[in-house]
Amino acid sequence: MSQETPGTSGPSTAGGKGILRVVQLYPRDMNIYGDWGNALVLQQRIRWHGYTPELLEYNVGDPFPDDVDIIVGGGGQDSGQLVIQDDLQGRADSLKELAEDGTPMLVICGLYQLFGRFFKTRTGSVIPGIGILDVETHGTDERLIGNVKVATSEFGEVLGYENHSGQTTLGGGVRPLGTVAKGTGNNSSDGHEGARYRNIVASYLHGSLLPKNPAIADFLIRTAAERKFGTFEPGLPDDRYAVLARDHAARRPR
Repeated sequence: MSQETPGTSGPSTAGGKGILRVVQLYPRDMNIYGDWGNALVLQQRIRWHGYTPELLEYNVGDPFPDDVDIIVGGGGQDSGQLVIQDDLQGRADSLKELAEDGTPMLVICGLYQLFGRFFKTRTGSVIPGIGILDVETHGTDERLIGNVKVATSEFGEVLGYENHSGQTTLGGGVRPLGTVAKGTGNNSSDGHEGARYRNIVASYLHGSLLPKNPAIADFLIRTAAERKFGTFEPGLPDDRYAVLARDHAARRPR
């Protein structure tokens, strides 16, 4: 289902450079911490960069869209993961092909876990992942919750909010998104947050993530445009509110 947001603001919203299609995975079941906001940020920033956004939903049982340029997915309760697991397994080959071909993706919390090898709940049940990311997650009785700052080499300081009891460890096939300066991140022991593989950004950070971290949004857009059109011509995004949001988030206590 195509989604449009009425009205735009800021610098140029012309879309003459071409269409970029953003697919949000399972927003019906994996969107409990406002992760749909990540797709909306991409939609607006694509406009600001002079391209035309097409924002699509993919839910359980839907036909998967063609010509996907960016994929985003959010978090959900264990029950939400159980709802989508069979459908996700059915789409595993297509998603792996897109990932290996360099399609930019942002996966948050629950879908970060399910893009890995498996999520073992604290009661011992195992929800299989689709194995795109070399990570595994184990549920615990410890809840990792609060504001987070992450130092990254690619995107500068990344800010967000974590709320998860699953603890994720990275294998040798991925690298961390960054090092935690405040908060916990992937788990309570190694000081890393998130994972990076090809053009995939995986993270536990909600909030939504992209409104406070436009550098990550622009990475996804630039990568998509370069793959589709051979080049990326940046526009003039209006970052005033992103700067204010970052300033406010950085001052929050843990």
